Amino acid sequence: MDTDNFRKEYIELIASVREYMEEQLRLGFMEAELSEPEQQSPYADFDLPALATDAGNCTKCPLHETRNSVVFGVGNTNADLMFIGEAPGADEDRQGEPFVGRAGQLLTQIIESGMKRKRADVYIANVLKCRPPGNRDPEADEVATCSPYLMRQIELIQPKVIVALGSFAARMLLDTKIGITKLRGEFHECNVAGLQVLPHKKPPVIMPTYHPAYLLRNPSAKRDVWEDIKKVLAFLAQG
Repeated sequence: MDTDNFRKEYIELIASVREYMEEQLRLGFMEAELSEPEQQSPYADFDLPALATDAGNCTKCPLHETRNSVVFGVGNTNADLMFIGEAPGADEDRQGEPFVGRAGQLLTQIIESGMKRKRADVYIANVLKCRPPGNRDPEADEVATCSPYLMRQIELIQPKVIVALGSFAARMLLDTKIGITKLRGEFHECNVAGLQVLPHKKPPVIMPTYHPAYLLRNPSAKRDVWEDIKKVLAFLAQG
């Protein structure tokens, strides 16, 4: 059996069924009987390769019309630590990898020089997988459309800690409107409805901190970020 062709056909079948059901719901021919967790996890049967393929073909919002690349995520798929940012920038859109521009170089420095880890040992992703034109802020409908990909990434990786880089990531993961300045510096419980955790695992804790792009504009905030990172290191050291 050609495994690659089978996987491709399976992904296409799942996508077709999902699109058909969504269309039937919109037209009123079906009643929504899904439980809340199922509504929150449309990719529950996807592994990471299948999820990445689906995201790579996504046309669910207008951002696909202006992107060069889908920036899915990169790193250790068994990582105990995830970094989640807002959305790809111009460099990320060109290269198809998150955090590779100036802000990404600073994040790599924090991971490798500060935390004494390799970048490849953590997992890095964004809330949005496509770059908003002109690096504008993500819109609410874009976050709602794209965030299920991120939620499934979290479910598959099962990290112990997520560092939420900036307000958009923190607000989505914590379901809050509080700004990053008030959120940073303390661990918070992940507050995403329907997030599935393995029986032997605990839900990840969230450490909000400033986005590296903010640090490029406000170098004095680097001290605050380092204090946040030290708390993350101490938490992970507890095992």
